Parts: sequence; structure tokens; C-alpha cells
Amino acid sequence: MKLSDFNYNLPKNQIAKYPISPRDKAKLLVVHKDTGEMEDKHFYDIIDYMNEGDVVVVNETKVFQARLFGKKEKTNAKIEVFLLRELNKNDYIWDVIVDPARKVRIGNKIYFSDSLWCEIIDNTTSRGRTVRFNQPNVFELVEKIGYTPLPPYIKRDPEPSDKENYQTVYAKVPGSVAAPTAGLHFTDKLIQKIQKKGIKFVPVILHIGLGTFRPVDVEDLSKHRMDSEYYEIPPSSAEVINEAIKNNKNVFIVGTSTCRALETSTTAEGFIKPNKGWTDKFIYPPYQFKVTKKLITNFHAPESTLILLVAALLGTDLTMKAYKKAVKDKYRFLSYGDAMLIL
Repeated sequence: MKLSDFNYNLPKNQIAKYPISPRDKAKLLVVHKDTGEMEDKHFYDIIDYMNEGDVVVVNETKVFQARLFGKKEKTNAKIEVFLLRELNKNDYIWDVIVDPARKVRIGNKIYFSDSLWCEIIDNTTSRGRTVRFNQPNVFELVEKIGYTPLPPYIKRDPEPSDKENYQTVYAKVPGSVAAPTAGLHFTDKLIQKIQKKGIKFVPVILHIGLGTFRPVDVEDLSKHRMDSEYYEIPPSSAEVINEAIKNNKNVFIVGTSTCRALETSTTAEGFIKPNKGWTDKFIYPPYQFKVTKKLITNFHAPESTLILLVAALLGTDLTMKAYKKAVKDKYRFLSYGDAMLIL
């Protein structure tokens, strides 16, 4: 497989700048991988493909307000600090990206408010820095002063509505700088309706980093390296998923992040192991999935790691055929766009 096999023409006007309201009115392209059949539906129709005893696995990570704007001590130069991840909880140390990087050196302090500032303690990449904050409750404080980290392809400034829109209704654990976008289509009402049908929702966590938007810049896919991301699979979730697998029930996996968490921690017999840690799992064709058979996902950018995962499950030819249809039929693409259900 070569990277160029996963290129397609994505018209800019089909990159969604805002979500559909209500969320579950987004379009849904249902693709049957065994027959190649495709159906045009709406997301609220997804319940029709689920039966009593089935399981829906969701990523409960919560997007935090990762974009901060502060002033450098002495000069008052405006500096953007994009929080990536907490490295050391006890010492308040974080991995960040700064802009403009040329103005930020080791030892500089950047002030965000009367109560929050950080000191640069190391350089990591050209724009990357390691910083130490002056206090522990960073997650709590940035919710008040930070901005929603919209993806770079949404060409507008964050708005107050994005704080709610760019978040799943079941988000619980802060840690992501990008939303698990397949889950954005669920409403509380739709979840309740699905649960009433005897279908269980079970959580896992994978905190999504900026690497999800990083382009693949090698034609030979085996040479691409994913960023490491923290994940957790609780024992209770593994138990429910494994019970469904044993009973030949469907397990619907919501999003590529959920898929990667689960595929990182499987047994030789094709069951899920409870686990927590870091994963840099890169799924691309050909790949033998251990537990993922049914996937809910969005439409992803050309030549991205996300479309590669979809192609590994659906097959390259059928994936590109489905994307061609989605472009032709004016589906909306990327984070705030429409959805696909792979059966």
C-alpha cells in the first residue's frame, strides 16, 4: 500500500465549518463491507441496525480548552500556548506548542491571568516547549480562560458555541485536544432510545493528541510513526464487550480513537484485556482486526491516518468508492461533518 492510493479530491466547501443541529440529523452513509451495498440515511437511523444485546463502545475523553493566550514577562509580547498533555501531575509540567516560537526561550515566564502563569523549562521541537505551571489545577483554570482547540482545517476562530459543540454529550475525563468526532452525532435522547432497545453503552478512554492532524509524509506507510496517546480500558467495559463477543452480539465501535484503544489490548482469542497506558498503534492496510467489525466514523481527510484505518477495515477499493460517492452526494466532511457506518 502506498500513501497516494488514499488521495481524493475534497472540495473546500464540503469541509464543515459548523455542526448540524440537532446533532443526530447529520447524514449517515451505511456501507456493507461484504456486499459493497451503500445506503443514504440520517444518523438517528443508526438504531435500526442495532439489536437487543448489542454493545456500543464510546470514547469518554473530554476536550479541554487547550488554546491559551498570554503575555511574556517584561516585554508583554502576546504568545499563544497550545497545551498538548500533562507530563508530570505533581510538578505541574506540561508539553506545549508556542507561537511565535522565536520569542520564547528557556527561563521565560508567560502570564495568562492573575492566578496562572508558566515558565519555559525546555525546548522539544522547533515550536515545542516543556513548561512548568505555578499551580496544579490547570485543567480547571483553562476552562475559564482558554479557547476550544478547533482543527486547523476549520478556517475560523473558535466561538463560544464550540465549547459545547466540539464535545460529545458523554465526555467525562479531560485530556484531549481534539474531539472523538464520530461520537459528536449522538444526542442524549438518541442514546436513551438505543438503551431502551436493550443495547449497552460502555466507555473507554483515549486522549487524542495533535498527531491526529499530522500529515503522513512518507509514501511507504510502514515508515510512518504515530504519536503516543494515553488510553484506558476499564475491567467493567472489557467484561461487557467480551460477553457480547461470546454471545455473537454486535459490538459497534464509535470512532477511530476507540478502535485504536481496543485493538491495542486484545487476547490471542480475540477478546479485550483491561488495560491502561500509552499506545502508538498505527492501523493501515493490510491489518487483521481482532475485535473491530462494525465501526461508526466520520469522513476523513485525504492521505490521513484516519482514512487509512477505515480502509484497513472496509478495503481500499470500497473505501475510495464510498468517499467518491460522499463527495458527489454533497456529504459534509471532517470533524463537524457527516458520518459513516461500516457493517
